[in-house]
Amino acid sequence: MEGADSPVCLSVTVSSSKPNVEVHEHSDAVLSCEFRTEKDQNPRIEWKKRGKGVTFVYYNNKFMGSYAGRAKMEGATLTLHAVSQKDSGEYRCEVTASEDHVNLGEATVALSVLVPPHVPSCDVPSSVFIGADLELLCKDQLSVPPATYRWFKDNKALAPSGDSPYSVDAKKGSLKFKSVSRDDAGMYRCESSNSVGAPKSCVAQRLKVIEYPLNMTILIAGASGFVALVLICCICVCICRRRGCCKKSKKTKSARSYHPPAPPPPPTRTFKHYRQTQSFMI
Repeated sequence: MEGADSPVCLSVTVSSSKPNVEVHEHSDAVLSCEFRTEKDQNPRIEWKKRGKGVTFVYYNNKFMGSYAGRAKMEGATLTLHAVSQKDSGEYRCEVTASEDHVNLGEATVALSVLVPPHVPSCDVPSSVFIGADLELLCKDQLSVPPATYRWFKDNKALAPSGDSPYSVDAKKGSLKFKSVSRDDAGMYRCESSNSVGAPKSCVAQRLKVIEYPLNMTILIAGASGFVALVLICCICVCICRRRGCCKKSKKTKSARSYHPPAPPPPPTRTFKHYRQTQSFMI
């Protein structure tokens, strides 16, 4: 049978010798793409980046957008120069061979751009009252992979134990105190680190531990006493009402002031119809 021993390529095939690429920031990233076609000797090659949408990297034999001037193509392999964190993502190599039976093939390459630690932001208050709870925060949002954190007091690393008055979260970068004491005063700083570069630290900041001022103490005591007095009065009123001591008496209608009626006017005599019946002689 003719051609029985020779492999038959029925369609375009696309692959990548390195589907996962990790490079440091500002270095070059090589995204490999190899293909083979059945008949088409001049297939169309495209590169796209997947994100919230699809961004064209290489289309119609030229680089698009921000990739123009900082990328090159060798065969179907794409090289990006001076990559940054924005270049991280999933890239797709597409080869279209219009003369083949199945004319489209593709391969995916994931690019991770590694970023060394940056100087973290450290949230340390200037002062705190004795006995208050306190949380110091540290964050480096730029490092890849995400940084882990250590806190230092007076240039000594804080390593909490079972009886320590504080706790440290190395992933979140927090340092928590349940009840601050005078011994917690000092210079605090935080250090971020990952596997890519050297650790970075923020500038140490001083934390003062102060007592409540006398006028504040008096104010707090006075407010507490007033609240207690009001509470006691409310309790006494409730007890009195339950025992019936504080029932409201019905108000009697106020008696109206009595005004005696005015006496009738004296009768008036009329002489119109009076006739003399007798005469008196002296």
